[in-house]
Amino acid sequence: MTVSELQKKIGLKALNQIHDKEVEGAYVSDMLSDVMAGAKPGNVWVTIQVHKNIVAVANLVDVSAVIISGGRVPQDDTLELASKAKITVFSTDLNTYKLVGKLHQAGVEMA
Repeated sequence: MTVSELQKKIGLKALNQIHDKEVEGAYVSDMLSDVMAGAKPGNVWVTIQVHKNIVAVANLVDVSAVIISGGRVPQDDTLELASKAKITVFSTDLNTYKLVGKLHQAGVEMA
């Protein structure tokens, strides 16, 4: 499934341009070091973090997209960095627990 297909299935709000990469699982964590150690390329990364460092970590791991739960939205400079790195950033009002349930229902396996 692609990032745009996942967006439609779950109803995610795109905060920047969608870079339609393949989704190959999901990783859920708010600890950047944990994401660097455990997430796999192609995973969507679910987090509540909104600072600039999410872009660096997402780029390092080569995630397919970042999904920020709980209705949080990063600042414009973070979104600009993500766009330059071709990392799609989504937001959802769902809390992390409910979002992960929807990812599972959509057929996305947790890493």
